[in-house]
Amino acid sequence: MKGFEVWAPGAESVALETAGRTHAMSRDADGWWTAADVPAEHGADYGYLVDGEGPFPDPRSRHQPDGVHGLSRVVEHSRFPWTDGAWPGRALPGSVTYELHVGTFTSARTFDAAIERLDHLVELGVDLVEVMPVAAFPGRHGWGYDGVALYAVHEPYGGPDGLKRFVDACHARGLGVVLDVVYNHLGPSGNYLSAFGPYFTHKHHTPWGAAVNLDDADSDEVRRFIIDSALGWLRDYHVDGLRLDAVHALADDRAVHLLTELQIAVEELAAQVGRPLFLVAESDRNDPLTVTPRERGGNGLAAQWADDIHHALHSLLSGERQGYYVDFGSYECLATTLTGAFFHAGTYSTFRGRTHGAPVDRARTPGHAFVTYLQNHDQVGNRATGDRLSASVSPGRMTVGAALVLCSAFSPMLFMGEEWAAATPWQYFTDHTEPELADAVREGRREEFASHGWDRGDIPDPQDTATVETSTLDWAEPAKDPHATMLRWYRDLIALRRAYPDLTDPRLDAVRVEFDADAQWVVMHRGGLRVVANLAVAAQPVPLDSPATGVLLASDTAEPHGAAVLLAAESAAIVTVTS
Repeated sequence: MKGFEVWAPGAESVALETAGRTHAMSRDADGWWTAADVPAEHGADYGYLVDGEGPFPDPRSRHQPDGVHGLSRVVEHSRFPWTDGAWPGRALPGSVTYELHVGTFTSARTFDAAIERLDHLVELGVDLVEVMPVAAFPGRHGWGYDGVALYAVHEPYGGPDGLKRFVDACHARGLGVVLDVVYNHLGPSGNYLSAFGPYFTHKHHTPWGAAVNLDDADSDEVRRFIIDSALGWLRDYHVDGLRLDAVHALADDRAVHLLTELQIAVEELAAQVGRPLFLVAESDRNDPLTVTPRERGGNGLAAQWADDIHHALHSLLSGERQGYYVDFGSYECLATTLTGAFFHAGTYSTFRGRTHGAPVDRARTPGHAFVTYLQNHDQVGNRATGDRLSASVSPGRMTVGAALVLCSAFSPMLFMGEEWAAATPWQYFTDHTEPELADAVREGRREEFASHGWDRGDIPDPQDTATVETSTLDWAEPAKDPHATMLRWYRDLIALRRAYPDLTDPRLDAVRVEFDADAQWVVMHRGGLRVVANLAVAAQPVPLDSPATGVLLASDTAEPHGAAVLLAAESAAIVTVTS
């Protein structure tokens, strides 16, 4: 059995503390310290003393049973009784993704409780379950983006075996799993990496302070630390893909960017395990090189989130134009994003005060390389009160938004509860145990939104347990109208997407969008199908380029009338036309 080892290149001494004993460790030329004569037995608790300070958790800890400040525990992943040996994998192209947060998906807030709701996702028709970050973070509940143990699973959710049971259960139902991971920063509480070595650098400035050291001295091992973490989630937990948080904040001036290096490593692992594995980036750059193949000079990732599509839809449906929505909301903007993913593609961004982005090569870049959504955790949770779009937009306009997303050429994603227009908000919540940090987070949140005109008293307290409880899905809702009606619409749209290849055709240059801003209608061409939307407050005929031969699906009344379809107010339909 392998002994204990840890990287601490600048330390004068490192000692292992386990089972009530302290063992001196020896250093090699690369800064790795080992205690080869002490076997790392499954279940053993341990920590490291660095220059007499500590004991600190292992930077590569696989288990933090007592939280991020406690000792680490050895995990032998091979002991888990997997049942998914025949799982063929699930690739992103053609798939519909469902984003969920384990801590608010059910009131029990665990992986095992989430398993009990997986059949709902099967009936909904989604293909991939995207789980928000589960790397160990401070306290009991939080969004997970302040994780500090990047190899360990948050204990209150169920720890390492809890995640494995969840993935195994998903695979048994034909659902792939995407895990959201954060490598651009670590949270402030429980972050002991600097005690071991130069994991951070002041060479770059980030919103969180010193940047993760990807290109300064000793960065080779830091990059390896991140890549090994990513590969561990894919290999040891059988996860099918990773969503990489805010890759624009991965400050890296090297000739080969970390994203490219990580993509190559994932491709190698996919070949070893014999199933597809993929990476999806969240990026604020509107840079098509993220998903451009490496042989054409890009990073080669499978996909990136496309916020511009969300902004175009959200602004048009809601009428909001503040903040980063300022340039969005027109029918022309919607048509641009539905056919090319980015609205800002080398064009001026009023919000940024500069030009932004680069155009997508529509002839060579597949639509499935862009994940799009009507809602996601950021676009709901980062609002002052965490209100969902359905709280301010009519059910009819919600059905239009769902139709345009789920019938687009992109990779659609839903945010948990969206499919039934959940009445529960999804707010920002934390559980910091340090009073100073808790107060800073609480006051920072209130100050941020008070500066935008909100009453401080209306801003939910992130530290109040009522905030996480309010944000938890109510599973009694889907069986009751109006939620049940919306759920049927989502199920029918996803089933239609599966049944008609025209709706999963990834060719962006084959998509055409027509609109009349004055009459408030939109028609999206998808092969021999037309996605027709009426956003007006009265029924009206929407003209088509060819005679309508039938209505495949409609959210309200829809009748073909020659080269037009008569739609009810604020409704959508998918119709066939003569070729």
